[in-house]
Amino acid sequence: MRKPLSVLAGATIAAIMSSPASAYMAYVSNERGNSVTVIDTETMEVVDTIEVGQRPRGITVSHDGKFIYLCASDDDTVEVIDTSDYSILGNLPSGPDPELFVLSPDGKTLYVANEDDNLVTVIDIENRSVVTEIPVGVEPEGMGISPDGSTLVNTSETTNMAHFIDTETHQITHNVLVDSRPRFAEFMPDGSEVWVSAEIGGTVSVIDNETREITHKITFEIPGLRPETIQPVGVRITDDGTKAYVALGPANRVAVVNTETYEVEKYVLVGQRVWQLAFTPDQKTIISTNGISNDVTFIDVETDEPIQSVTVGQQPWGVVVSPN
Repeated sequence: MRKPLSVLAGATIAAIMSSPASAYMAYVSNERGNSVTVIDTETMEVVDTIEVGQRPRGITVSHDGKFIYLCASDDDTVEVIDTSDYSILGNLPSGPDPELFVLSPDGKTLYVANEDDNLVTVIDIENRSVVTEIPVGVEPEGMGISPDGSTLVNTSETTNMAHFIDTETHQITHNVLVDSRPRFAEFMPDGSEVWVSAEIGGTVSVIDNETREITHKITFEIPGLRPETIQPVGVRITDDGTKAYVALGPANRVAVVNTETYEVEKYVLVGQRVWQLAFTPDQKTIISTNGISNDVTFIDVETDEPIQSVTVGQQPWGVVVSPN
């Protein structure tokens, strides 16, 4: 049951942070259902549903697993949820229409893409305050951060650019033109590259993080499907940096890409309109959200075969798994 929103005092948040968190739970934001589905990743069963704000999309979890951060896009806020009892603790000042965000490696800062305002909002989590707003391109969405936390990448859907931002100065240092409607940015674990998906362009651009130039462009071909139905969105890369998984939207497949050769090795059939992806902490499984079939699919990372699909809420959008 959803509890009333409130903004907690810093001391109260500190006290709650000392409480134990749920282990190995997947949290799925349901864009049309105004809910978050909680799934036990071991049993692959739904264990709870959290009622949240309007149009939940971007979702992440604190590095200690104690808090869920959720973009309630139509409420213009980021909700904070306690993973010990799934109560809504309060909200963070996200700016208008937050769609996607990324948490800094030290867990202290949240970088939020404000789609309607062409801004990236930088939030100090502990103080629940806006540090600054960074003007970017039109319709910002994708957010990625380098492993050392020094570089933020935002993608703007209409400007068709990946904006490289210095997290110390909050200034854009490079603008890289990619293909049409970039939706996601994901760094390699060693920080050497950032992979940017282009939904309408149908490609993933691999950008060298030192030169800020595109070094490879990955394309996708699936027999029997028209090219316009293959729309890359979410991207995730294994911790060892050997494989990348790309959600292909209406193609209903997840592409498995060899990060050394940049070749697609396999297409995994999942549910309808696959959108975002998340690994379990042990990297044995990756989960896809399938927005039209209202389910998620668990994929075995060793065999790259689907294991099981689980029905969730209406139009699942994002997914994150608790780190402990």
